[in-house]
Amino acid sequence: MRKTIAVMTSGGDSPGMNAATRAVVRTAVQSGARIFGIYNGYRGLLENDMVEMNRRSVSDIIQRGGTILGTARSQEFTTPEGRAKAAENLRERGVEGVIVIGGDGSLRGAQHLADEQGIAVVGLPGTIDNDIWGMDYTIGSDTAANTIIDAINKLRDTASAHRRIAVLEVMGRHSGWLALITGMSGGAEYILVPEELYDLHQIASEIRAMYDENQKRYVLIVVAEGAGSAIDIGIKLEEMTGIDTRASVLGHIQRGGSPTVMDRVYASVLGEKATLALLSGVSNVVYGVKHGRIVNVNLYDAVTKKKQLDPEYIRMAKVLA
Repeated sequence: MRKTIAVMTSGGDSPGMNAATRAVVRTAVQSGARIFGIYNGYRGLLENDMVEMNRRSVSDIIQRGGTILGTARSQEFTTPEGRAKAAENLRERGVEGVIVIGGDGSLRGAQHLADEQGIAVVGLPGTIDNDIWGMDYTIGSDTAANTIIDAINKLRDTASAHRRIAVLEVMGRHSGWLALITGMSGGAEYILVPEELYDLHQIASEIRAMYDENQKRYVLIVVAEGAGSAIDIGIKLEEMTGIDTRASVLGHIQRGGSPTVMDRVYASVLGEKATLALLSGVSNVVYGVKHGRIVNVNLYDAVTKKKQLDPEYIRMAKVLA
């Protein structure tokens, strides 16, 4: 049994990180272990910015978005020398293992820390992109999707009133999950994702035909940022169709907000599982949810294999558009 562990959040913040941190801290304390909170991600780890936590340290945070531990990028940690320094800071405090809550980049850093320095690490998937291999769900993705749906519902009203084309850009530089899932549930006519090629001229031709035949009062297009700029796409569509077009870039509002029930519950369950696993001697795994069940995925596989969009969802989105 490990007796002293630490927890950190890293990379882009996601709703539910606080719920996961709360579960980690309280599970560790309940198990009789010491638990340190590392502030400001890998940068804080290099700066030795960590404090011992107790149950009261994580009171009144389960409903809060963001992360009380903070998060920051660290160029120094990307070097072997930086990771050696980070490991030494952990050893000086007697920390035997770390729970890292973050996305693929953060988990990749954890894997390097484990492989090079022998630090035990267990990962939790904290990213709104839902792009970690081997699982269906990542902490924060449900809240972000609901934030986008709220925006889609509002865009529909004004687009319909003016018979416009509305182009909404959502996050997803390398993964189109957010665009796909919200486009489907929001009834978008077109969903543009980095995983799929699209022909803007064909889209423009189809939209013009729909307007000419009075089949549509408005058209909604959801685009992942990795598939193109909503502003550029909007300008081109207006030029090609002659139809008034408006582009909206949702931006970082997608990261914020009080987490949904799903994000609170799954973050809490995953936080407990990860903590008990780390305390019992487990390392180099990521805990996630697949088909509604808690699973653990090899850390190396999680950061080296690319998660694919569900082809059935892609097909169904086109059928239902």
